[in-house]
Amino acid sequence: MKPTAVVRSSFKQQMLKAREEAIIQTVNRLLAEKGFEAMTVDEVALQVGIAKASLYKHFASKEELAAAAMVRVMRRAQDFIHALPEQAPPLENLRAVVRWTLEVKLAGDMPSLPSQNSTLRVTLIGNQDYMEGLMEVSDRLGAWIEAAQAAGALNPALPAIAILYTFFARACDPVLEFLKMGGLYQDEQIVTMVLSTCFEGLNAR
Repeated sequence: MKPTAVVRSSFKQQMLKAREEAIIQTVNRLLAEKGFEAMTVDEVALQVGIAKASLYKHFASKEELAAAAMVRVMRRAQDFIHALPEQAPPLENLRAVVRWTLEVKLAGDMPSLPSQNSTLRVTLIGNQDYMEGLMEVSDRLGAWIEAAQAAGALNPALPAIAILYTFFARACDPVLEFLKMGGLYQDEQIVTMVLSTCFEGLNAR
């Protein structure tokens, strides 16, 4: 193959990758704003600035589009968790993960989780990258939860799985949007308040 052909091939691949990233970012934002059911493929194509037929060259269906965005956020979560210090107290790392989740959601970058009967949920269950990422995140958080319970930092009477799902629920917590729409608090204040209700509860201290 001639050098010129290699350069052209490489440039084409870079352009395709850049377009795919633009598609995923657009889908991510739309999933955060309106959810999977309300999002349309036509809307994605229009906002990216490409023809619908070109969109289908990258992703075969609306479900695959949304799954790609979900995988992207899952990988971001994995990267964040991997960067946390292993020697830090488990509760400190758990708070850091929940804080990150709240900040990503407030920034409009957290896709809404699909409903139980959604076709997206079926697609995600069959997506190896997403499921492997979910299992890794769950295992890491679960280990920190159990360690924090053993140290007396979290209520040992609660099943660890209940605490884990409570943390996951922060990724779709409507309280964040309600507080932000009120216009009374800055994002950092909102994050601090929700973190407090999540970890310290509502009882007077």
